[in-house]
Amino acid sequence: MAGIPMLRLAGVSKRYGKDVPALSDIDLSLPRGQVLALIGPSGAGKSTLIRCVNRLVEPTQGHVWLEDIAVTRLRGAQLRRARRSMGMIFQEYALVDRLTVMENVLSGRLGYVGFWRSFLRRYPGEDVAEALRMLERVGMPDSMDKRADALSGGQRQRVGIARALLQAPSLLLIDEPTASLDPRTSRQIMRLIRELCSERDLAAIINIHDVALAQRFADRIVGLRDGRIVYDGTPDGLTPAVLTTIYGEEEWSTAPAGDEESGGVGHTRQMPLPVGDAS
Repeated sequence: MAGIPMLRLAGVSKRYGKDVPALSDIDLSLPRGQVLALIGPSGAGKSTLIRCVNRLVEPTQGHVWLEDIAVTRLRGAQLRRARRSMGMIFQEYALVDRLTVMENVLSGRLGYVGFWRSFLRRYPGEDVAEALRMLERVGMPDSMDKRADALSGGQRQRVGIARALLQAPSLLLIDEPTASLDPRTSRQIMRLIRELCSERDLAAIINIHDVALAQRFADRIVGLRDGRIVYDGTPDGLTPAVLTTIYGEEEWSTAPAGDEESGGVGHTRQMPLPVGDAS
């Protein structure tokens, strides 16, 4: 499928009633394997854009293509099949607390095994084996029998990542994966997502409020303001002037992006950071 973007949005807009549009005329193209971070203030349209891609939110106008599939034209079973290729990772994890870690991960196969087999928890042996491999990969090989409500925030996010990858997606849609996590765990989760995308040649769109994490782990940054794209470029292009365009007037300072897990050795590029919460 050379030459065809993994994802393409053309003229996508979303309006809720008579309110100001949440999205206005979004044009965006994402190649296979690219990790794109969406940044911008609260209410800029970041979550709405992600949800328009898999049609958890219906665009008011415009078109979405996943490779050569016109997602915005699909209905019923066709839309459900297309969603298999779009793994969603949620801010609040969306786990079922009373189920075990393994049961939550296996729910990533719901689009393949059908309702009754999933309801009776009768998954094919190859799905169970792959779920075990995914738990190993996300660093939770000994947690398969724990209930989800016994996990920490970082562990719950790892389970959510494993569940999304069990769909065998070609695209990840990730909504605020670090919003409820401490700084160290946030870096670990972003590093894990980045590594998995590289290993599996996955494209990803990450809605993230932390500018420093976006600069550090994304290939490309798209800045939204008032439902419009106001920046689309490299992480290094996020100068204080560009950040002011995205977030509005703000004081900007610099801080090192050292790797605390490795004692701060290695990556030390200076990056602009908002003073306070600019999300």
